[in-house]
Amino acid sequence: MSISDFSLSRTGIWMLVVLALAFTPAWTQDSPAPNGNSSTTGSSQNSTGQESSGQEQPPVPAYGQENAPPPITETPPLSGIDLPSVEPHAAPLSYIQPGATVSESADTNAANEIGGGGSTASITRALGSLTLQRLWSHYDLALDYMGGAGYYDLPGEGGKLLQQMDFEQKVTWKRGQLAVRDSFSYLPEGNFGAAYGSLGSQGIASLGTTSFATFWGGAALGTLGLAPRIINLSMADVSEYLSPKSAITAAGGYAFTHFYGSVEPYIDSSATLNFIGDSQVSGQIGYSRLLTPKTQVAAVYGYQGFDFSAMGTAFHSHVIQLMYGHQISGRMDLLVAAGPQFTRIGISCSVTFDPNYCTVNPQTLALEGTIPDHRIGAAGQFRLQYKFPKTMLTAAYQRYETGGSGFFAGAQSDIAHVSADRSLSRVWGAMLDLGYSRNARIQTSSSGIAANDYQYGFAGVAVHRAFGHDFHAFASYQFNKLAFDSSFCGTSSVCDRISNRNVITLGLDWTPRPIRID
Repeated sequence: MSISDFSLSRTGIWMLVVLALAFTPAWTQDSPAPNGNSSTTGSSQNSTGQESSGQEQPPVPAYGQENAPPPITETPPLSGIDLPSVEPHAAPLSYIQPGATVSESADTNAANEIGGGGSTASITRALGSLTLQRLWSHYDLALDYMGGAGYYDLPGEGGKLLQQMDFEQKVTWKRGQLAVRDSFSYLPEGNFGAAYGSLGSQGIASLGTTSFATFWGGAALGTLGLAPRIINLSMADVSEYLSPKSAITAAGGYAFTHFYGSVEPYIDSSATLNFIGDSQVSGQIGYSRLLTPKTQVAAVYGYQGFDFSAMGTAFHSHVIQLMYGHQISGRMDLLVAAGPQFTRIGISCSVTFDPNYCTVNPQTLALEGTIPDHRIGAAGQFRLQYKFPKTMLTAAYQRYETGGSGFFAGAQSDIAHVSADRSLSRVWGAMLDLGYSRNARIQTSSSGIAANDYQYGFAGVAVHRAFGHDFHAFASYQFNKLAFDSSFCGTSSVCDRISNRNVITLGLDWTPRPIRID
């Protein structure tokens, strides 16, 4: 395990600092009432509906008791970051919950090589997790951390650090809220389509009602080789109700992907691949309107700015979308959004010459300058969450421009994802997970993959069984496929351009009951 891997221990220190802040007296100014109930509970009522004596009366909402805007946590504005909850009756609690996972995988292509053969190996993982939720009357803190190590039984690989942390801090008031969020990972592979059990079979839960859409970055939509990478997305967003039926939202984010080292993706070849790191600045403003208690519409403008500092290239995108949402509380959430996408790319004069934009340096005789290239396309998303009596179904589709996942200097990405979780009995459960992404190159570059587009898909199924209240055993199978188009082969008529991978995983989770901290 390299020295750079161990430098990620600073993440654990950051987690401990956040935990310490959660319990400092300075944050307890909104302490629970003497009767043990949170100050957000409000006054109690007797059977006639009148307020009981001796209880402090809650303040009257800004629009009157009967015409107040809906709570943002239950019916968030359609143009915002928060998702409607399909579990609206879950009791809000402050708690801390530790956990641990151990697993063993048999992988037919553990090194993610092109050609997909010759690297069958076992992967052993040991992970610990910590989930924190701390609620005050106007402040909500949520933190998820999962970290540990994986051992790849391959020559030259060995131990790899695995780190994932999500953070969310909300400040709420009568008409709106401000939220600061961060999602961090340090992994040897991409974070789209990880095999069930690779980062815990139960997954990170407390931030599950937040939409980190592909628009904001922070996703690696494909995996080739084993190259450690840091992926981080930081965001701040605000929502404000103008009336009981209308709200405005604004959000800004910064995401980056940084790779460590190169890989040798070609079998029987010493060729290496240097991945392309990127950074992305994004912003979004929107207006949401509640048509009926179950239906919302919205209009959104978004900006994306991509920079590939190692190459000195960048491009910008502007997206306008109309959105439609329909929600049945506790059962269904539907979102449909679409609109035009305007992209401006600067093409290097070393690739294409235009005398209106390109000049020749008299000392080096090199071409200087960039040629503007304007393109118009389409962007959009679809999301459906549906809760059956025993099954939870989620289906999503997104079309946005992305950073290229290290393969390209920017890509037009189409991403589809379907998952289902079903309870089979009191102790047995099953899960299905399907995903697909198609990524087309936006601009030419000398680094990365020499192809015009690639497709990456996965299909996985898992079963898990509870043993008492604290332990779950699980077994899973997953198939992954990465395929580059024919341009990957260049002038060669035959070449390997596909990577197939089959993974079988067995593991054990320890997830004790949450510890209340009120």
